[in-house]
Amino acid sequence: MAGRIKREQGISLGVLESRFADLIWDREPIPSGELVKLTAQEFGWTKSTMYTVLKRLTAKGLFVNDNGTVRASVSRDEYRALRSDGFVDEVFGGSLPAMVASFAARRPLSREDAEELKKMIDDFTEKQK
Repeated sequence: MAGRIKREQGISLGVLESRFADLIWDREPIPSGELVKLTAQEFGWTKSTMYTVLKRLTAKGLFVNDNGTVRASVSRDEYRALRSDGFVDEVFGGSLPAMVASFAARRPLSREDAEELKKMIDDFTEKQK
């Protein structure tokens, strides 16, 4: 599919880009004219600023502006999964156990958190079979 982000490509958004993306995800498909009005209200942006940021996010493969209607190429959940993968790859060499160990070393897991993680692992392991 055009505009799809490859896992190895990675993607990151600044704070305002993230808020703008959330605005689109919450309302898509959305006419670009309505998006201009919303970003003026929410961020104080001009029309040209909105289109500049939208162009950046379409170049990154997140959104498509199809004849004045903006829609997502990548869902919010897909984006979060890609960001999580990128973080684990970059910071922990792709090792999820290393990430959990690092987290748990600084902030011990509650019994409830540990049980929830075990259940998630069991559920995902079952799906793999």
